[in-house]
Amino acid sequence: MSEGVKRSSSNGFEKPLTTEHQQEKVNEVRRLVGALPEKLSIYCSDASIERHLRARNWNVKKALKMLKETLKWRVAFKPEEIRWEDIAHEAHTGKIYRSSYVDKHGRTVLVMRPSCQNSKSIKGQIKYLVYCMENAILNLPPDQEQMVWLIDFSGFNLSHISLKVTRETAHVLQDHYPERLGLAILYNPPKFFEPFWMVAKAFLEPKTYNKVKFVYSDEINTRKVMEDLFDMDHLEAAFGGKDSVGFEISKYAERMKEDDNRMPSFWTRASSPSAAPQPDLASTTLDPLNLNSNSDASDDDKTEGSLPHGIDSDTVFTDENTLVIDGGKKESESESEVEDPHHSDVKPDDKADA
Repeated sequence: MSEGVKRSSSNGFEKPLTTEHQQEKVNEVRRLVGALPEKLSIYCSDASIERHLRARNWNVKKALKMLKETLKWRVAFKPEEIRWEDIAHEAHTGKIYRSSYVDKHGRTVLVMRPSCQNSKSIKGQIKYLVYCMENAILNLPPDQEQMVWLIDFSGFNLSHISLKVTRETAHVLQDHYPERLGLAILYNPPKFFEPFWMVAKAFLEPKTYNKVKFVYSDEINTRKVMEDLFDMDHLEAAFGGKDSVGFEISKYAERMKEDDNRMPSFWTRASSPSAAPQPDLASTTLDPLNLNSNSDASDDDKTEGSLPHGIDSDTVFTDENTLVIDGGKKESESESEVEDPHHSDVKPDDKADA
């Protein structure tokens, strides 16, 4: 596998760094983050820190800010604890699912069908997207860290367009799963989708929208594009492949329940040998760091880190840059403030790279 496919580091957007210099920056971010409780320290593996650095063009201060915001989001949203029964009602139509096949680079594939949307709840849709992202990551091979999105536009019409859902999807993908998207194929998008795409690009960094490929079944080069990426015997017929089985909710539910049983072991120390040591939970802090200079977002755009109903009472964020685990209590927010724990007010100028 080429280094470009595995790491996406030679894409023209990042400064060339030696391996030694890259590791120095990873170590610096780890030092600045400080000691963390076990689950968060497992998330802060060298590979994870490196993805945040690549997303921020190896700028330590920006990568650190991005990483801390994601740590706060993970404590609040608890993505690794979402289970099939929590989101099964969102999945029945097959609007998003992990395919049973991978691409030729071993990347997991998420199939998306916007025309199969069955929910008006943005919160529910994003929760299901997060579940699918976590499941796709769970099923990545050891030498791969990116996934492919296959977006099928069959049956798509104007009623399926939602700028807010698109913005929220971009927020989750770019801010909390940096460098996890390897390629997004938009298969047979209709002509009226093009103006919407021009608007949606405002929510994306160039590194992200440059990973998007438009593919049309009536174009002569389409089959070559798909053949280069997939084993056509296993690819679904909807994308020009030979597999005519398609999505079956009962079989898919069983697969997801099996994966749910694997998820706890994924978040253990054995699965992340490069994670930082577990600290004494009585006095854990993320040391405050002045991020005003060279920051990628203004003070007005910073995430507030509000805590949702049900968050562990011994985990408290005192401000944007400090995590304190001390068994203390925090005044609860109103229901309207906690409805969306990852804070959805995303602006085009406050973006990270996927």
